[in-house]
Amino acid sequence: MRVLLVFFIVSFLASIVGAICGIGGGVIIKPVLDMFHLASVSTISFLSGCTVLSMSCYSVGRSMLSGEKRVDVKTGTPLAVGGAVGGVAGRQMFTAVKAMFENQNTVGAVQAFCLMLITLGTLIYTVNKKKIRTHKVGSAAVCLVIGLLLGIMSSFLGIGGGPINLVVLYFFFSMDTKTAAANSLYIILFSQAASLIATLVTRTVPEFEAAALILMVAGGIGGGIVGRLVNRRLDNAAVEKLFVALMAVIIGISAWNGWQYAFG
Repeated sequence: MRVLLVFFIVSFLASIVGAICGIGGGVIIKPVLDMFHLASVSTISFLSGCTVLSMSCYSVGRSMLSGEKRVDVKTGTPLAVGGAVGGVAGRQMFTAVKAMFENQNTVGAVQAFCLMLITLGTLIYTVNKKKIRTHKVGSAAVCLVIGLLLGIMSSFLGIGGGPINLVVLYFFFSMDTKTAAANSLYIILFSQAASLIATLVTRTVPEFEAAALILMVAGGIGGGIVGRLVNRRLDNAAVEKLFVALMAVIIGISAWNGWQYAFG
């Protein structure tokens, strides 16, 4: 029962922050559950992806029903379609890497160190982004390619979308923090849905407790509800400060997880 409670609390709190910052929550859920070693690497990746999907589905759906205009459909849709294709490719990449190693801890170490490096790069960019010239990409083909790469990384790492989405939206599309957050969740929704469908079709669903999945999905939706309310009360500067603090924590946890999987 205590383990199930941890699953719920982690997914709920992570989804609150994920909805506020537009990072999906998986970038918190995955490394935190890995740190506690509550399930196998494959199971945690799958449960994290399902949680992120539920949260992003609520957040994007609620945003559209309320008539909010933060999601740039012209840009976001090709990004999301590319993300969906990338989500499938990333899932297949994870399966291939997993098959290469008998010990799942090796796969966990690869994921942890990749996440640490990506998050570190994201943090460095975010801190210095005022000095970096941004762009305004308008080509649908380029958006598809960018979305494809985002989908591959997020699905392979089991984090949904993560901080890399925001950096890409800042740099290539000159979006402010809250607009990037909304568009990031839109991309995450498509990539995670495609990743889940691919997992079901290929019958590579790992073993998991049904109660854990139900509680984590409930935590994802609940966190999405709370995070959406908080996001509306915060300005761009506050969201960015939360994002930077979160990146620092994730870097530390990912470094610890990578070391434990590789040498623990």
